[in-house]
Amino acid sequence: MEKRKLSFWQIWNMSFGFLGIQMGFALQNANVSRIFQTLGAEVEDIPILWVAAPLTGLIVQPIIGYFSDRTWHPKLGRRRPYFLVGAILASLALFIMPNSSVLWFAAGMLWIMDASINVSMEPFRAFVGDNLPDSQRTKGFAMQSFFIGIGAYVASKLPLVLTYFGVANTAAEGVIPDSVKYSFYIGGAAFFIAVLWTVLRSKEYSPEEMKVFEEAEESSYEEIEKPESWFISNGKSHLIKGVITLLIGLLSTYVINYYALKKDLYVLTLGLISLGGIILIISGYLQKNKNYRNGFVTIVNDFQFMPKVMKQLAWVQFFSWFSLFSMWIYTTSAVTEHIYKTTDTTSEAFNTGANQVGEMFANYNIIAAAVAFLLPLLAKKTSRKFTHFLALVLGGFGLMSLYFISEPTTFTIEWLPMIGVGIAWASILSVPYAMLSGSLPASKMGYYMGVFNFFIVIPQLVAASILGFLVSTFFDNQPIYALLIGGISMILAGIISLTVDDKTSNETN
Repeated sequence: MEKRKLSFWQIWNMSFGFLGIQMGFALQNANVSRIFQTLGAEVEDIPILWVAAPLTGLIVQPIIGYFSDRTWHPKLGRRRPYFLVGAILASLALFIMPNSSVLWFAAGMLWIMDASINVSMEPFRAFVGDNLPDSQRTKGFAMQSFFIGIGAYVASKLPLVLTYFGVANTAAEGVIPDSVKYSFYIGGAAFFIAVLWTVLRSKEYSPEEMKVFEEAEESSYEEIEKPESWFISNGKSHLIKGVITLLIGLLSTYVINYYALKKDLYVLTLGLISLGGIILIISGYLQKNKNYRNGFVTIVNDFQFMPKVMKQLAWVQFFSWFSLFSMWIYTTSAVTEHIYKTTDTTSEAFNTGANQVGEMFANYNIIAAAVAFLLPLLAKKTSRKFTHFLALVLGGFGLMSLYFISEPTTFTIEWLPMIGVGIAWASILSVPYAMLSGSLPASKMGYYMGVFNFFIVIPQLVAASILGFLVSTFFDNQPIYALLIGGISMILAGIISLTVDDKTSNETN
C-alpha cells in the first residue's frame, strides 16, 4: 500500500493556509522592530526584546508536534485541529499587537502572537510528510514556499499600500502609525480565512493507514524497544551531563555579571545553557527512578537519537537562521542609519527608510514565490543539497551587498540585494524539509518536525544574545555590521549543506 500522488490543486489546498500564516509572520518581522523603537526601545536593546519569538517556538513546536502525532479527530483529523486553534488565537493577537501603548506590553504581545502562530505552523510541515509520497514532497514544500512568498509579499507591502491610499504613516512620539495598525488588522483576518480553507478542503490518512505506510516505507530511522536497565543507565548519563551543563551556564552568567557585559548574553547562558542542563537533570532523575513512560522523557530521548540526516541538517539550519534573524532585527536600523543617516524615529527620512525595508522584505518574498517551483527542477538535474548550497551562497552575497550601498535607489536597495536573499529564502523553506522528511518515521513526523525547529530557534536565541554585544563592542553600535556577519553565516551554511547525506528521490508530477 502506497500513498496516492496528489494533484496540483490538492497540494494547493493543503498548503493554502501558509498564505495566512506567513502574512502574520511577515507583519511581525517587518514591523515589530519599528513598533519597539516607536515605543522607546534603544537599537542595542531590540535583540533582547525579540527573544520572545524564538523562545516561544523552542517550547511550543515540539510539544505541539508530539501531541499532534497522537491526535485523531473523526472530522478534523490529526493536524487540522491545531491549524484551527492556532489560527483563532493568532488572529486575535494580530488585532491587539499594534494597539500596544507601552514597550513591555508590546514585548508580551509578541510572545503571545508568536506562540499562537507556532501552534498553527508546526503541524503544516508534518502535514506534507503525512499526505505526500516521498517523490512529491519537494513539490509539497515548494508549494508552501510559494504561499509563504506571496503572503509575506502582500503583508510587507500593506503599510505602503495603505499610505498610498491616505492612511497616516506617521504619528506622535510613542504612537504606532495607523498604516501599521490597519495592516495588522488585515493580516489577522487573512490568517484565519486562509487556514480555514486548508482545514475544510483537505483530508488526512487515518492512524491505521499511516501505520501501513510506515511499515512499507524505507527509513533510516529504526526504533528498538529498550529495557528498563537502559533507561536507568541513560538517566545517570543525563544527570551527569545536566549538572556539568548547568554549572557551565551558571559560571558563564557569573562572568557576564562580574565584568558587566551586555545583559543580552544572559539569554545564552541562562536561557539556553542553564535551561538545557535543567532539562537533562529532570530527564535523568525520572529515568534513574524508573519513571520513564511519560511524554517529557520521550521527547528528550528522541532528541538524543535523531536520525543522521537531521543531525547533519541541524548545522545548515543553525547558520541559515542565524543569518535570517540578523536580517530581520537589524535591517531597519541598518538602512535608516547606514544609508539614510538618521536615528530619529519621528523624521521623514527614518520612516521613508523603514518603509523601504518593507519594500525589501516584500521583494525577497515575491522572488521566493517566483523561484519556488524552479528549485525542484534544479534538484532533479543536480541534487537537493547542491540546490540548497547555491541558493544560500547567493543569499549570503545579497545580504552583504547592503554594506556597499550609498544611494538608496529603488533598484540598488529594494531589488538587487533581495534577489539572492529571495532565492535563499525559497530554498530554506523547502529543501531542508524535503531532505528531512524521507528520513523520519511516520509515527513521529510531527514531533521531529517540531524538534527540527530547535535548529531554527537556537540560532535566533544565539543571535539575540550575541549580536547586540558584537555590534556595540566591536562595531561602534553600527547595525550594518550585523548584516555582514549574517551574510557570512549564510554562505557557511551553504558550504555545510554539501555534506548532508541526502537520498534524493526522483520528483514526479
